[in-house]
Amino acid sequence: MSAHEHWQMDASAPELYERYLVPAITSVWANDLLDRVGPRRGESILDIACGTGVVARLAEQRGHAGRLVGIDLNTAMLTVARVKSAAVEWVEGSALDLPFNADSFDVVLCQLGLQFFPDRPLALKEMVRVLKPGGRAGFSVYSAIEKTPGAHVFVQALDKHLGAGASRTKRSEHLSCDAQEVGVWAKHAGFDVVDVETVTKQITFPSMLDYVRFQLTATPMAALLKDKGTPDRERLIMSIADDAGSRLDPSMLAGSKLTFPQQSFVATASIS
Repeated sequence: MSAHEHWQMDASAPELYERYLVPAITSVWANDLLDRVGPRRGESILDIACGTGVVARLAEQRGHAGRLVGIDLNTAMLTVARVKSAAVEWVEGSALDLPFNADSFDVVLCQLGLQFFPDRPLALKEMVRVLKPGGRAGFSVYSAIEKTPGAHVFVQALDKHLGAGASRTKRSEHLSCDAQEVGVWAKHAGFDVVDVETVTKQITFPSMLDYVRFQLTATPMAALLKDKGTPDRERLIMSIADDAGSRLDPSMLAGSKLTFPQQSFVATASIS
């Protein structure tokens, strides 16, 4: 895709997520997570909050895995996942009550999902429960939104144009704690060895307009514009994009693209 080609919003939200967000963001973090955990050939892997399944599918492509399972609460996301791979067992279910026996998996992964769980300690305890003795886990979570400039200027523009609190959903993707606290959560859940690193990746979108359009079309934030007619919706998307761009360091808009650093806490953990 060249700098002059805009994303085409002509599919369902999960399909758009897979088409655009996976290549731009989640595949970047998925590859990082797999590199850190290092699944070995024949090991069983559980991908929690799998979405359209990028982590499990990349594990499959790398040839590391034995049994591969992805679990998510979102039926529509799993529909896309099933189309993308028949080699993975796709399961609809909750991270807070995993439908698997204890000691079922060698590796448990959770990419950018933990921050959304209503009971994070319970979700981590469930990871420990389903791991075999000697099993390993890896999970990533976005750090404070101020550490990700593209998202930070977007939420500021949202609140300006759509009212205070409009950015609540986007802000909920990010944690306000530090890496040490994430490590404490994992230790309290029962992991014996825990390492948490603060990691930054460069993220690129075709333009600020495409970034804003995606956020307000193919994520739960689409609800913010659901009562708007097409002209008003387009006007707001363009106004929010212009506002967000004006708040950003011009170097991040070079070449008509949007490129910004995105920071996450990435944890690797194991049990004895």
